[in-house]
Amino acid sequence: MPPGTLSPQLGGVPEDHFLGQIAQKVQGRMRKTKSIKSRFAGFILTICVSLLLSSCKHSPKAYTLTGRVISKQPDTQQLIIDNDDIPGFMAAMTMPYLVKDSDGFQRVQPKDVIRADVVVEKPGKFWLEHLTVTGKSAAQSAAEGPTPEVLRVGDAVPDVPMVNQDGKTLHFARFKEKVVLTTFIYTRCPFPDYCPLLSRQFAAIQKELAKNPDDYKKTHLISITLDPNYDKPPVLREYGLSYLEHDPKGFEHWDFVATTPADLQKLTASFGLTYYEQSGLISHAMNTILLAADGTVAYMWPDNEWRASEVFDAMRHASTLSK
Repeated sequence: MPPGTLSPQLGGVPEDHFLGQIAQKVQGRMRKTKSIKSRFAGFILTICVSLLLSSCKHSPKAYTLTGRVISKQPDTQQLIIDNDDIPGFMAAMTMPYLVKDSDGFQRVQPKDVIRADVVVEKPGKFWLEHLTVTGKSAAQSAAEGPTPEVLRVGDAVPDVPMVNQDGKTLHFARFKEKVVLTTFIYTRCPFPDYCPLLSRQFAAIQKELAKNPDDYKKTHLISITLDPNYDKPPVLREYGLSYLEHDPKGFEHWDFVATTPADLQKLTASFGLTYYEQSGLISHAMNTILLAADGTVAYMWPDNEWRASEVFDAMRHASTLSK
């Protein structure tokens, strides 16, 4: 049919005009398809780049640590280290480090000068690898001196004088016929999983014991500060109130005490607890001790992994054995 001829099938529209419209629609669809493909390709590229950046963001990064070992925590595989400045990671300070180098952990000892890799996976999650001993520290523990034999279950605790939050002098002998739970803390401790955790656990036990007057009457709690030069009675009182829901009546059952540095050495050494003070911070091991009603050691928990319910049950069991 000649160009421009009216087609009866097309309602009288010129055939070449109709074919032109079809061509335009086809071209438009092709452009849309190309645009969709282009956008889809861009979307896929964006996802790939995002995944790559995310992977890079969470890739562990290693820093070199040098410092002095203050103490070891075998139960938690941690070292308390007085570390030098670690550029790009943290300033010089004394703090606990998880160790994932089992051989290195067994090899290093308190007072060793070490080098190690600090592997940082993300903020707040880091550990040590590749530990190497490079020397011995000249720093001396505040508790160093003649080391008495570490107490065992059934041994009597040293009955040193202690001054509580109200300025009154106490002795362990005062609590004969009561089951006494005691631990070591200091009020300026900055690590949530150390002294604050122990005090929170004691607060939970205090609250649970208060539910039964008989349990409450037969038990007592004592928190001993490792920082007697700073933790004077007013400081201990303020600290204690923060864990007693600001109710001073709680001090009738839970004392926060300090003793002289010499007597503190006797206590900590007797319970196998090491500590070291530097720049206002005290790095220390942990030990929570339960004394039977006769003043002898009934149980010991030498870490921070125990549960309040576990210790509460041990206290109730020990109290039933008392007369």
